[in-house]
Amino acid sequence: MTSPAAPRGHAVFHDLKVADVRRLTDDAVAVTFAVPPELRTAYGFRAGQHLALRIPTGTDGGASDRRTYSICSPEDPEPAELTVGVREVAGGACSPYVNRRLAPGETLPVLTPAGRFGLRGAAVPGGRYGAVVGGSGVTPVLSLAATLLGRDPAARFCLVRSDRSADSAMFLEEVADLKDRYPDRLQVVQVLSREEQQAGLPAGRLDAERLTELLPALLPVAEVEGWFLCGPLGLIQQAERGLRALGVPRRQIHEEIFHVDDAPAPPPPASPIALRAWAVPPAVPEHSTLTATLAGRSGSWPLRPGEKLLDAVLRARPDAPYACRGGVCGTCRAFLVRGEVRMDRSYALEPDELAAGYVLACQSHPVTEQVELDFDG
Repeated sequence: MTSPAAPRGHAVFHDLKVADVRRLTDDAVAVTFAVPPELRTAYGFRAGQHLALRIPTGTDGGASDRRTYSICSPEDPEPAELTVGVREVAGGACSPYVNRRLAPGETLPVLTPAGRFGLRGAAVPGGRYGAVVGGSGVTPVLSLAATLLGRDPAARFCLVRSDRSADSAMFLEEVADLKDRYPDRLQVVQVLSREEQQAGLPAGRLDAERLTELLPALLPVAEVEGWFLCGPLGLIQQAERGLRALGVPRRQIHEEIFHVDDAPAPPPPASPIALRAWAVPPAVPEHSTLTATLAGRSGSWPLRPGEKLLDAVLRARPDAPYACRGGVCGTCRAFLVRGEVRMDRSYALEPDELAAGYVLACQSHPVTEQVELDFDG
């Protein structure tokens, strides 16, 4: 049974049938969902966005967890199908089920598309674009490259991808097909970190030093309109460092992190409205109240000691959007209307979003006695 259409900006779950599960590598699959005609507008997506899946985790079928997986298909306002890439994570709660047990014909609750990775405005006609990706980070960039090259006959795209080995590289056939379709406008460079290639670049990790040497040899860096970095945290940090060393402005670098360990993260700006950063985190008020607007309805609730804002909302509104709870996916992004918060980490928000007043509810603690969020903003 599906939910009623939600106001713009509020993602909701619908049950979608699995149309296909295709093996990509020993530890990764492409999962295709069929979208019924009445839901195709709701599942219209921008290149670079992802889907959150509610996946069973218990043996009795009652327990479930959520994870986000990026869409690899070209941008489509009314898709009949949606395909995501899923790599199995050792010890993961959800990806082993998808890789080993999910089969065509099954139904999963799928959140309508979310995420802001990708183009943050209109594409520049005839523009150059570049990407540095690691592992499964190729998934949303495949969507971006196919969309940009398909819409603009003068656009150019350079994809630098890093994988452990050739056998572990996801979407090899899809990237090759895209290269065959746009041989003069798509440049693909493969780097393997643990395996030597017969031709091409020597094996090894992509770090900032290596990228500052490699990228200028591939394309005129100063002419690139936007850079898309996607993959594990370490690669993203190194790629950003390399691009900044080459003079690329931060506003032209767009990032999506696929994996972050449990090590403490550098604190983000503590108050996106005031853009203040505290050397010592401020004390949490003894009593705080959260007001939140979600799907056009507002409510207010007292916050428990040490409680994050998302947890307070979920006590009263289980339909609140979230997925990773780690500050990575951005599904719980909300506008801070009033008050101040401190975030433990924020890998999903770009500097302009922080400056505009957006926060991640899953990482936010109150700093003032009154805090108000707008999930529809």
